Amino acid sequence: MDHARTGYSTSQIALHWIIAALVVFQLVFGEAMNAVMRASERGITISASDQWWGDAHYWVGMAILALAAIRMAVRVVAGAPVPLGNGWTVKAAQFGHAAFYVLLLAAPVLGILGFYLGEPWDDIHTLCKPLFIILIALHVLGALYHQFWLKDGTLRRIVVPAG
Repeated sequence: MDHARTGYSTSQIALHWIIAALVVFQLVFGEAMNAVMRASERGITISASDQWWGDAHYWVGMAILALAAIRMAVRVVAGAPVPLGNGWTVKAAQFGHAAFYVLLLAAPVLGILGFYLGEPWDDIHTLCKPLFIILIALHVLGALYHQFWLKDGTLRRIVVPAG
């Protein structure tokens, strides 16, 4: 692992932003899966629209799971740049990144368990949404803090590939 790098590779950056976009999609459009699950439990016919959005939620979740696993493997092989900042910002970044990896793997697995097995897995899966929202907000605030307060180039590292 090359920890002396100043930034992330092109593949790491691409995986970061693709996964971020897919997670935002899930957060915005994932409620249709609740309608599908409720209709299924009640024996009610599911509308074509709800079925499409429910299917999309399922398959985007599968894509997130696969891409997160690939992202973790790439990180193990390629490493990551040394975190910038002082003691508490480095600890916060390490905690935040670990929490993201846990959620990126746990949310789809819990969703699969909830879809096929029901309670309590679907309720636990539902808790991932507010956790993601809080984590994303803190992540964005941290990036903006580094960009505009510390001015240390941290944000550039996830936008421009290391040379």
